[in-house]
Amino acid sequence: MRVKRALLGLLLITVLYVGTLVWVDSRNQVFSQLPDVLQALPALAALSMLSYVLRYLRWHWLLRRAGHALPWAKGFLAYLTGFAFTATPGKVGELVRIRYFLRAGVAPATVIAAFVYERAFDLIAVLLLATLAVQQTDVFAYVLAFVVIFLGIVVAVACNPKWLGKVSAHLRLRRFSRLSRITRTLGQGFSGARRWLNPIDMLVSLGFGILAWTVVSIAFGWLLQEVGISIPGLAALAIYPLAMLAGAASMLPGGVGSTEITIIALLAVYAVPFNLATLVAVGIRFATIWFSVVCGFISVAILEFWRQR
Repeated sequence: MRVKRALLGLLLITVLYVGTLVWVDSRNQVFSQLPDVLQALPALAALSMLSYVLRYLRWHWLLRRAGHALPWAKGFLAYLTGFAFTATPGKVGELVRIRYFLRAGVAPATVIAAFVYERAFDLIAVLLLATLAVQQTDVFAYVLAFVVIFLGIVVAVACNPKWLGKVSAHLRLRRFSRLSRITRTLGQGFSGARRWLNPIDMLVSLGFGILAWTVVSIAFGWLLQEVGISIPGLAALAIYPLAMLAGAASMLPGGVGSTEITIIALLAVYAVPFNLATLVAVGIRFATIWFSVVCGFISVAILEFWRQR
């Protein structure tokens, strides 16, 4: 992906996000309890980092099964670099990892395969957590349809790699050489994900996915308690996963805006005031997606420094 264009897009999203928060606060005094959230942010960030470690352990497992034994520290940093551009539609910006895993001898097609496989099992894990307490059946039906369609497309393309091969050939004939190469690599990536379609890899991937997203759900539930919101325990665990799926289904970059709106709407079911629900939604998003972006850029800087040395 073109890094400069991605940076400009990220900057635009950030400016719009902060501007919207300022506008909402001017009308609803959302940040009157901001000190409570700021006090909780270090612990929330630590829980987010734990979820990243669990998710990387899945990548480490998959890459080892594909024949790549990576140094743990550099492999983890290479994984984190993807978060620098996680605020993109479908999180495709995370494929910046190709640049850093390639230096460790991992082919781009293998990185794409792991990315697609991870996305699929993350959706399944988050969907399972969202079913813990389904109060909004219309929202759940919407995200369920999204998950089923996404998984159906992944399975169909993985089992029929010739589809993207034909598209690649057509683009090459039309003299779109670069796009043809990208399409061919995507086809190889989708096809490569089939190597992990066995009981052991599927159980390990789903297990790490459930653990990782349960940690984030617990962080959200704990934040609710910190600001004085009391709702049923299972609902507290289910709201953030359900909101994440709604954000993913919206195809907005990183689900920015749509995830927060869904959190506010789901909390409204339990009579949580708008300003307090908005504060919680913003707080958990700063501790997850925006924290991950910071971790991503720090990882990029470290790996580039090591490369120059």
